[in-house]
Amino acid sequence: MKTQTVISCKNIEKNYKDFNLKIESLDFPKGFATALIGENGAGKTTLLNMIAGINLDHKGEITYFDKYSESDRESNPVVKNSIGYTGTGTYFLPHWNMKQAKEVQSLLFDDFDENKYDSLLKDLAVGNGNVFEKNKKISNLSDGTRTKLMLAGVLSRKTNLLLLDEPASPLDPLMRETLCTMIRDYIASNEGENSVIYSTHNIADMENVTDYAVIIENGTVVEHGFVEDLKEKYVYVKGEKSCEEVAKKYLFDMTSNSFGFEGLCLSDNLDKLAGLDITTEVPTLTQLSVGIMRANTRLSYSK
Repeated sequence: MKTQTVISCKNIEKNYKDFNLKIESLDFPKGFATALIGENGAGKTTLLNMIAGINLDHKGEITYFDKYSESDRESNPVVKNSIGYTGTGTYFLPHWNMKQAKEVQSLLFDDFDENKYDSLLKDLAVGNGNVFEKNKKISNLSDGTRTKLMLAGVLSRKTNLLLLDEPASPLDPLMRETLCTMIRDYIASNEGENSVIYSTHNIADMENVTDYAVIIENGTVVEHGFVEDLKEKYVYVKGEKSCEEVAKKYLFDMTSNSFGFEGLCLSDNLDKLAGLDITTEVPTLTQLSVGIMRANTRLSYSK
């Protein structure tokens, strides 16, 4: 599938004492929801922070909307106004109350829609209508409620790109589904001009809204592509214990027990398993991601 690019990363490198992020080339497709998937410490937040302009100290180039550089992002307000960001760190000052959080966003962003903000908070089940809630301090809110405030804030602006760092993690299952609906509505609302890039640990909960997946391990991109294309590239295999030793040579990743084995296989290698007592199925995004991560992880898993 040929698409336009919303973010392009070239020769990105960021070195820490015990971690290096290195990405030679990575393009994020415009008009789609892209999931950054990886273990803790794989580099997802570091990459998002680079794109958002929070982390400025890195090598390489990031291009925005096919025409703006990182320098443009810092000097041209059009670029930053087109991007909404939510993170896992301190987003609102803890001594602010809910009323002040709304007022500050209204002052910072000319396109902030206060009525839409209130409506989104209602959809996200923030508050119960108590008149004293507006004075509730941000520091006294749960992680989930703070996340909802962030999401309502960025979705109340006229942006073309949302960068969301672990937006689903603090949310309960019902709110994760609401988040998916909001992401789908955001992308559909502007005739292909809106895009979302988010990191997630809740792969299964976010699968139905993920169009494109980028899997990061040890600071490098180990796989990326449209989810439907990846589901053609790989196949999930299950087989009897007696076939395990032969199958092990061709499976991208394998787990086994006393009854049999299962794992991810490149579709191109499936013919090499002909004659074995196996079954195959289209992998879920979770099976794809876990299999690929296990094959590239620094951690030890029993196979």
